[in-house]
Amino acid sequence: MIPFSPPRMDQKIIDEVIDTLKSGWITTGPKTKLFEKKLTAYARHKTTLCVSSGSAGLELMLRWFGVGKGDEVILPAYTYCATANVIIHCGAKPVFVDVNENDFNISVKEIEKAITKKTKVIMPVDLAGFPCDYDEINSLVKKENIRKLFIPKTNEQKSLGRILVLSDAAHSIGAKYKGNKTGSLTDITVYSFHAVKNLTTAEGGAICLNLPKPFNNAEIYKDLNIKSLHGQTKDAYSKVKIGNWRYDIVEAGYKYNMTDVQASMGLVEIDRYDNDMIVKRKQIFDQYAAEFSKYKWAKIPVYETPEKSSSYHAFLLRINGIDEEKRDKIIQSIFDKKVAVNVHFIPLPMMSFYKNLGYDIKNYPVSYKNYSCEISIPVYYNLSKENVQTVVEAVVESVEENI
Repeated sequence: MIPFSPPRMDQKIIDEVIDTLKSGWITTGPKTKLFEKKLTAYARHKTTLCVSSGSAGLELMLRWFGVGKGDEVILPAYTYCATANVIIHCGAKPVFVDVNENDFNISVKEIEKAITKKTKVIMPVDLAGFPCDYDEINSLVKKENIRKLFIPKTNEQKSLGRILVLSDAAHSIGAKYKGNKTGSLTDITVYSFHAVKNLTTAEGGAICLNLPKPFNNAEIYKDLNIKSLHGQTKDAYSKVKIGNWRYDIVEAGYKYNMTDVQASMGLVEIDRYDNDMIVKRKQIFDQYAAEFSKYKWAKIPVYETPEKSSSYHAFLLRINGIDEEKRDKIIQSIFDKKVAVNVHFIPLPMMSFYKNLGYDIKNYPVSYKNYSCEISIPVYYNLSKENVQTVVEAVVESVEENI
C-alpha cells in the first residue's frame, strides 16, 4: 500500500530528539528559542513565536487583536475546520466567501463584497501551499472606503486603524510570492507543523509577526509569550536562573507553548528545507504534472506562475466532467489498487456544525465545484519515482474505469 502522507523521520531527527531528551530540557527552552530565530531568518519577517499548533497560533492572534462577540472574520469556504473553529472559539462570526476556480484560494472580489462595519480580520488560506493574492488583499484593507468602515474597539485595533490580515499558511512554509516567502507577505502569518506538513514537529505551529509601525513586534512577542503560557510573566526557562523564581500572573492566559522535543525536529528540517525537502516535493509535482497532462480529463493544479511558487504541499488533481458521486467511486477504486488518496477539503458549509448555523454550500458554487471533482494524491519525501508511477497508473485506471 502506498500511504498518503507519512512524516519524514530519519536518523538526523532521531539523534536531535535524543540529544534533547538527554539534555534534561524537554519543554520550552533553548531549542525552541533557536527554532524561532531560524524561522525568522528563513522568511525574513520581524519575529516568531512558536506555539503548540497552527490552530493555537490563529486563535491567539485573534484574541490579541480583540476579536470577540459581534465581530466578523472573513475566510474562504474552502478550508479545513481549524480556520473557522478558532473564530467560533472567540465568539465572533465566520463570514465564508467563495474561492478562485483556478487555484482554490480565496477570491479578493468576494472578500470586498463581504466586508462590513463588523469586519475585524481577513484570514486568507494558502491552500495546498500555493500563496494567495497578498498584494491585492493588503491593498484592499488600506483602501480609504474600506478603512472608513472599520470601527476599532481595542488599543491594538486603534493602532492598526484597519482590518487585520491574518494568513493561515498551514500548508505554505517555503512558498514564494513575488520573491518573498510566506511569513513576510502580510501583517501576521501562522504556520502549522502537524505530522502531515512539509516541515513537521509532530504537532506545533509558529506565529510570524510582521506588523507595521507603530507596532513594536519585539514587544508583542514578549506579550504573546505571556498569553501563551497561562498569563505567567516568566517561563520555566527564565526561572532556572538562580534567584529568578518569583513570577506573576497578569492575565488568564492559555497553554500554547511549543516544547524543545518538538523544536529539535524542526531545527533539523529548517536547515535542509530549501535544498532538500522543497526540491524533492517539486520533483514529485513535476512528475505528476508531466504524466497527467497526457489525459484530457485531468486538470493539473496551479503550482507555479511568474509571480508565485508553491511549497508543493498537496497535489490537488481535478477530474473534468465528473460529479461528487463519480469522484467518490474513483477514490474507492484507487484505494482498491493499494494507493491512499484524500480530498482537500470538504467545504465548511457542508459540515454539520456549520450547516446547523445556517451556512449553505449553494452560496459558494466555485468551492463546491472544485471539491466535487478533486482528488489529492500522495506527496511525501520518501515517495520514489517508481511509487509516483504506481500512483499515476492507479489513478488513470480508476478514472477510465468510471468515466
